[in-house]
Amino acid sequence: MWYLLVLIILTIFLYSWFMKTLNKRFSDKNKIYEKIKNEYDSLLSENARLKTDTINLHDNLEQTIALYDITKQICRALDADRVFSYFCEEMGKHIELTDCKFIRNEADLSAYNDYTILPLEIDKNSIGYLVVRGIKERDKDRFYILAQQFVLGIKRAILYQRVQELAITDSLTQISSRRYYLERLNEEIERSKKFHYHFSCLMIDIDHFKSYNDRYGHLVGDAILKEVAKLIKENIRQIDLFGRYGGEEFSIVLTETDKGQTQLVAERIRQAIEDRYVRAYDEELRVTVSIGISFFPENGKDIDVLIDKADLALYQAKQEGRNRVCIFQSKA
Repeated sequence: MWYLLVLIILTIFLYSWFMKTLNKRFSDKNKIYEKIKNEYDSLLSENARLKTDTINLHDNLEQTIALYDITKQICRALDADRVFSYFCEEMGKHIELTDCKFIRNEADLSAYNDYTILPLEIDKNSIGYLVVRGIKERDKDRFYILAQQFVLGIKRAILYQRVQELAITDSLTQISSRRYYLERLNEEIERSKKFHYHFSCLMIDIDHFKSYNDRYGHLVGDAILKEVAKLIKENIRQIDLFGRYGGEEFSIVLTETDKGQTQLVAERIRQAIEDRYVRAYDEELRVTVSIGISFFPENGKDIDVLIDKADLALYQAKQEGRNRVCIFQSKA
């Protein structure tokens, strides 16, 4: 009988031990499962975050590339004002703001105290300022990127303008070069033919210029050329054409001007130069000029003929003693 009791007790003990062991194992497995599940959920969450970050980075990259790509759009123009116009047009696609202006002079900035002001430089030289209002903080980095593209566009326009100026302007006297002057003269001939206008062509030569160069040197000669060009420019109109024809010779087209008016202007130029002392370094010199005149269409209807006739009149002025004005006279 006691065997049976022992067996029952042993059975109960074994069952209790087995259930405890089994429960413990299930509990450990549940903990492991919960841990694995938590780690899996964390990985899913991280994966979702990484996907979002990747999409955002991709979008930001595309937007940044788009910002740099506006260079080809704003560089469609070679004029600073048009470059700025294209810049504003492109900037409006990427940034929200209420106003943007390009200010060239620092003195003008006082009117923009409530604006964000960005100085612009090319090779450490100031070219002006971009002033903007209403720009959001999140857009400021984009604005700075766009501003650099604007600088590239302005730099291209400035370089183009300098090349053009070198092509059309005589570097010493700062008046039209011979090539550009002849182009403008040809345009004036076509215009005058179309509207039946008259104009005069003047060839001006500095008297005894070679002797000044030989005696005082080329630096003094250059100073004489600059001063004579300045005096001539002061005594003609803005609508008249004025260029350095070569060496010490200048040429003028007095547009829509008759013979009487032309003679008055030519004499005024000659007198102004004769009356002015040219100060060149340590020298103070008196300079005179001789002037020959031809008329369109009376003396010719093309460039070569008009200049040739004015040159013949200039030669006559030289022959008659210099420092005088001569009008071409047909031998016929």
